Amino acid sequence: MAATLETIRRDGIVGASARAIARTGKFNQASIYYHFGSIDDAVLASVRQMSDARLASYTQRLGRVDCLSDLARVAAELYQEDLAGGRITVLSQVMAGAAGDERFAKELAVVFEPWLEVVRSTLRRALGGELGAGLPVDDLAFAVSALFVGVELLGQTQGGRGDAVGLFTAFEGLARLGDLALRALPASLLSPATAAVDDVPAEASATA
Repeated sequence: MAATLETIRRDGIVGASARAIARTGKFNQASIYYHFGSIDDAVLASVRQMSDARLASYTQRLGRVDCLSDLARVAAELYQEDLAGGRITVLSQVMAGAAGDERFAKELAVVFEPWLEVVRSTLRRALGGELGAGLPVDDLAFAVSALFVGVELLGQTQGGRGDAVGLFTAFEGLARLGDLALRALPASLLSPATAAVDDVPAEASATA
């Protein structure tokens, strides 16, 4: 599995053939089919192992986030760690490879679902109770996750990945503005359900 990940990082998903993986790991390529059955299954197992190893760290660090600016800062730190470790490159390559393979894409979606749930819960906490409940958090979590991986592919077309790191820095500045805007919102907008009860006249409330 380590050889599979390293081959994808170095040669891309197209270059991750049985021969290339075996050459990286210095073993007979027949071993891949013996243990996994196919290259796709070897890739999925390798990505799943990589995902499990990082998910606990993400869950712990994002679990301390309670505002948008913290979310942007921690996301930038995690992105740079995974970029330096080659994990972002692997993920972007594997996702690109899944685009034309429905079965592979479905298997990969199962691996990514726990990550989406971590992003969803973090966004709800950063946005605040009622406001978070009133926004399309599922869609926002999908967009944030897509950005996290997709920016690597876009960065490669721009002659380097420095701009990708700068992008997260820019988002942190925007997130600070978002936190200020949230603090400036009237309580009635942050807690619409509570405001609706408070605005009911006493007589009407008693009648109800």
